[in-house]
Amino acid sequence: HRDLHSFPTRRSSDLLDATLGYGGHAQKLMPRLLPDGLLFAVDVDPLEMPRTEARMRALGYDELTFIPLLMNFTGIRSLLPDAGGGFDCILADLGVSSMQIDNPARGFTYKAEGPLDLRLNPNLGKPASQLLNSLTTPALESLLSEYADEPYARDIAQAIKKRPLPILTTTDLADTVRACLKRVDPKWTKKSLQRTFMALRIAVNQELAVLERFLELLPECLKPGGRVAILSFHSGEDRRVKKSL
Repeated sequence: HRDLHSFPTRRSSDLLDATLGYGGHAQKLMPRLLPDGLLFAVDVDPLEMPRTEARMRALGYDELTFIPLLMNFTGIRSLLPDAGGGFDCILADLGVSSMQIDNPARGFTYKAEGPLDLRLNPNLGKPASQLLNSLTTPALESLLSEYADEPYARDIAQAIKKRPLPILTTTDLADTVRACLKRVDPKWTKKSLQRTFMALRIAVNQELAVLERFLELLPECLKPGGRVAILSFHSGEDRRVKKSL
């Protein structure tokens, strides 16, 4: 995680915010543009992207310098011709953003009831409820362990699969995990809830496979002397980023 102010400056700087989200990092990057520079900003969320673009336009960032694109960051190679063959700086803030968590209809939080969806792009793939109910107990245990380092992966997986009714909502899942941990180790309830939702989100969006592909593409997408900053929040992401250095 590098300080944004350590990024190099040039006569013309082309930057990439690979995870636009709410636009907070994009706002910090915009002042780093020099004359003729461009900020490309990509995100996979078709619900939040228009709102973030409107917010950025209201701040005065016009179409000539701020270029938002609805796409997965594994597609950044397609931007190279417009970015002068490469980027001076690439920033990626991995994971889910606050506006997604704050919308119960997206199913990203155990703190509010909503459909157990967890898709960053709700138009693609299957919601988490379908994935969860299709997995065997060993497969679910493996998912919780691999993607979230959950120490009670086996207990939680067994509790979920023994539930008489399918899990369809965030409350269904949260109540099942709480009941399981009440019997096993109540003090872990909050952390296990967070890890269970995170593991399902990673699986639904294939986040680690996407990250690996993104990391493979980075060397050919940077100009000589260019820099990359990646913010990661759990061990699975962190291991992959460090191994790619």
